[in-house]
Amino acid sequence: MHCGFSTCPGRTMGQKAELPFSFQHLSLPGGVRAAMKRNPTKIAASCNETQRTYTELVGRFDRVTSGILNDLGVASGQHAAIISKNCIEFVEIVLGSSQAGVGIATINPKLAPPELVAICDDAEARVVFADSDVAPVLRDQKFATVKTIIEIGSEYEDWLAKQTPIAELPAVDEWDTFTIPYTSGTTGKPKGVLVTHRSRVIALYQISVEYGCFGPDDRFLAIAPICHGAGMAFVLAPIFFGGYVEITDKFDPEDVVRRFRESEITGFFGVPTHFNVIFTLEQEVLDKYRSETLHTIISNAAPLAQKMKEKIIGHFGQILHETYGSTECGFVANLRTVDQLRKVACVGQPFPGTLVEIRNPDGSECGPEEVGELFVTGPSLFNGYWNRPEETAESYKDGWVTVGDLAKKDDEGHIYIVDRIKDMVITGGINVYPREVEEALIRHPEIIDIAVVGIPDEKWGEKLKAFVVRAPGSELQDEGVIEYCDGKISSVKTPKEVAFIDVMPRNASGKILKTELREM
Repeated sequence: MHCGFSTCPGRTMGQKAELPFSFQHLSLPGGVRAAMKRNPTKIAASCNETQRTYTELVGRFDRVTSGILNDLGVASGQHAAIISKNCIEFVEIVLGSSQAGVGIATINPKLAPPELVAICDDAEARVVFADSDVAPVLRDQKFATVKTIIEIGSEYEDWLAKQTPIAELPAVDEWDTFTIPYTSGTTGKPKGVLVTHRSRVIALYQISVEYGCFGPDDRFLAIAPICHGAGMAFVLAPIFFGGYVEITDKFDPEDVVRRFRESEITGFFGVPTHFNVIFTLEQEVLDKYRSETLHTIISNAAPLAQKMKEKIIGHFGQILHETYGSTECGFVANLRTVDQLRKVACVGQPFPGTLVEIRNPDGSECGPEEVGELFVTGPSLFNGYWNRPEETAESYKDGWVTVGDLAKKDDEGHIYIVDRIKDMVITGGINVYPREVEEALIRHPEIIDIAVVGIPDEKWGEKLKAFVVRAPGSELQDEGVIEYCDGKISSVKTPKEVAFIDVMPRNASGKILKTELREM
């Protein structure tokens, strides 16, 4: 039952409540509207020179809703798409579309035109909102379902100005699709993940409880791509709870630390790559912009090396959280500030309301320190893959979801991600987890980025190959990498080949593209 609460008006046991047409279930637009009612003139968001009060933001996404339904003729239950770098318009388009009952595919603008077309076609998008870098290219493409392309900028503003504010809010059910982010495609064709209003709203409450940086007095800096699940969540949470979000459309390390101080930022989310680059700044620069207000730093998307954790805590204080999650499962676990140095290579314990089990291949639950497949259940799970019933069935097991991660728990119930099942290497009949090798090698003072993959080997079946990004000025050679493993990991886990590369291939969410490495 969608209502879920026995106190809902008109509801009796076993029946769905008879609710008025305009009733707003758990929804993202409804939450932002409620924040507007509390403080209508407060600045909700800014990006570069553009800012919006709560009243302006709600007024604009109401016009988006009206325009999508009445001008563009997209019906509730159909889909739209947005392909854009970070901007305030991204937020209002997503909120306005979802308020219309139109789920919106959020697509990485850095993809090639054929990839963009393929995702729009897969999502069956009727309209595409695209930034000025992408829109001109899209107009030359052939789409299966797209009827309209609106360029974010003057064309979007002209279109928005013509729309009449919606007179009566559509009925938004909490089980309706909010967004359709597409999986990164690190192992295959991207899949559309159906994220409902209910799952996203509950996820926002979960992270609000854990992080404590989205209240009315908080100021959050958002630099991660909004087109991805975590980036979207960390833009929405501040305005859902009545705070302020400062959005950037590019990453510059000195600009980030400057904003910490000058914008009095209280919360920040980044991926390990962001932190690696921030700490290439001179100490003088870091000290110049030392913040007195920043009280929460969150890392996600990839493992944060222990030596980087030590740098973050050493400079900013004990304010670091490391979070584990997935597009399908939402936010799953969080390693809190007090455990960062005590629990090495750990992602913490489940978020409130979320259950995690580590299972053997036969489905039985693993004991402490036993490695198995990680399964998640809770209220923030996705609603399946769009038009992919077989893959949805593979992920869902009796109400529990797996995304193919291997993990273990310690005797305190803390979770450790061991590796991806697909990344595990079997060499000479022995299971080796590349992540364990990577965690050992990243501590080398001349290695700033590392990835280990399995490659075919006639004798052993597979062998390990390390891809290394050296620190500036380093002359580290193959032998130095291999010798560093001695005494730290067993010989079977030691890479047999080493390749030095300038930049590690990553997707927009910061995950290493190991499929590309295997092809090198």
